[in-house]
Amino acid sequence: MTEAVPAYLQPGRDLRLDFFRGLALWFIFLDHIPDNVVSWLTVRNYGFSDATEIFVFISGYTAVIAYGRLLLKQGWLRAAARIYRRVWQLYVAHILLFVAFTAQIAYVSITRETRNLIEEMQLLGLGQDPYRAILEAALLKFRPVNLDVLPLYIVLLAAFPLALPALLRQPWIVMAGSIALYVLASTLNWNLPGYPEDKVWFFNPMAWQVIFYTGAVLAVVAPKLAWMDRWHWPFSILTALYLVFAAFIALSWHYNSWERLIPDWVSRQIYPIDKTNLDILRYLHFLALAWLVRRAVRPNARFLKWRIFEPIRRCGEHSLQIFCLGTFLAVTAEIIVAQFEEPMMSQMLVSVGGIVIMSLVAYGASWFKAPPPAKGFVA
Repeated sequence: MTEAVPAYLQPGRDLRLDFFRGLALWFIFLDHIPDNVVSWLTVRNYGFSDATEIFVFISGYTAVIAYGRLLLKQGWLRAAARIYRRVWQLYVAHILLFVAFTAQIAYVSITRETRNLIEEMQLLGLGQDPYRAILEAALLKFRPVNLDVLPLYIVLLAAFPLALPALLRQPWIVMAGSIALYVLASTLNWNLPGYPEDKVWFFNPMAWQVIFYTGAVLAVVAPKLAWMDRWHWPFSILTALYLVFAAFIALSWHYNSWERLIPDWVSRQIYPIDKTNLDILRYLHFLALAWLVRRAVRPNARFLKWRIFEPIRRCGEHSLQIFCLGTFLAVTAEIIVAQFEEPMMSQMLVSVGGIVIMSLVAYGASWFKAPPPAKGFVA
């Protein structure tokens, strides 16, 4: 990026962050609907990474903007207190989402006698040992399908106050430590325990933290990376070639004729592409996307202010509420689609309907947070 000062010292709001975070939330919703034809509009089917990397990266970037200024103005203690207040909000949101998610699945399973839905959503433990399952859910160890992202964010943000002072002073040392932890976690299979006992976290925080701190470090050092623009053509060509390679591999998972074109030695080198431990191919794919987006979308890009994209920005401004709502709506959409004989049409309808609901809620949240108009006086 080409800002004259670090992002956390700049006044105003970077519309790129709201836009791409909102877009990531839409993509996560669409991707969580199984076999959704509309998910072909998301990045997941055209490369190794998906919207989760976008969301975690922007979370790290915005964390520095939100709490870096506070640290400089009011000290570490005040910044840490504000961060842990946010952690508590995330935790409460996750527990409420867990309760709503579980109640929805239980209601549908009982009323429509679709007991297999409980197993599909990985909620069997709640029926087998409810007291233990509730305890493990409170400890973030018991997580049904699609309820993994918020616990990851909670853990990353809870550790953030320890890294924030060093991040502002020595960001490259923090980045080096982050990469070292990523390598160790990936090679030594470090992860947090889950529930049941044979489970681990689907998004390994010790691996995924590298995406979070990549965003955080770039929020600090971005102005110092302007020298890379001198070599933007070689960088852009290399990243574009890698993205084409990744798209070919990803599309081969859907088309057997493409899969047969991949040499065996290539398959042996790249597979398995592990999402739990953030495979290096996923990490590089996200960095390649980020580089090209950074080149194409400047902070003052006109399209960011277009009215047609305002719903995306609004969703990005209220990411916690919209993420929870999108997760709940994705399960609702899956249940609705299962009742229709025309899955493609029903997938399109629930996808559009879900995005409309998310957008309306985001507008409502913006209206609710807006300051009341100043009262005038009649002479």
